[in-house]
Amino acid sequence: MISNLRHQLKLVGKEDKLPETLEEAARVRADFGCPIMVTPLSQFVVSQAAINVIVGERYKEVTDQVIQYALGIWGKEAPSLIDADAKDKILNRRRARDWQNWSPSDLSLHQVRQKLGATVSDEELLLRVYAGPDAVDALMTHGAPKPKLDAKQPLLNLIEELTKKKDCHHIYIRRDGVSLTLGKSAESPQQA
Repeated sequence: MISNLRHQLKLVGKEDKLPETLEEAARVRADFGCPIMVTPLSQFVVSQAAINVIVGERYKEVTDQVIQYALGIWGKEAPSLIDADAKDKILNRRRARDWQNWSPSDLSLHQVRQKLGATVSDEELLLRVYAGPDAVDALMTHGAPKPKLDAKQPLLNLIEELTKKKDCHHIYIRRDGVSLTLGKSAESPQQA
């Protein structure tokens, strides 16, 4: 969990906030009523701690999973264990009202398959359940969204242009102590 947190903080340029985030994780865990630190609850606690540290204010921003936890979706005892002030901050937002009346489907796996696609793969079935059939159908019809290239995204423009080159298989870029290496695989998707 800590190595994953370190990696996530590094991705947003906040790796130096690891000690502060770990301290905040202990406070968030206490606010949440000291849940057992196993998946998925450990991720909820640590993610919320990182958000609190990065944003600079406790519970200004929260994930859907934290809202769900405060509502008792991830365990019926949670609403009675969570600190009242933290609970108010978490549930005093429009997104919490969206989740307030949610209840899990009582359909069996067989019924879900019949409703959303009897012949689809497990992966597609999960996408249809969690993202919605319309989103999956749009993805299947139009493909994955492609980033729009413009002057504000010079790195994406550079990578896009470099992938078009036929005579270049490896690219090395180094600037100000940062290096980037790009390489084409033996068989690119266009050749397959």
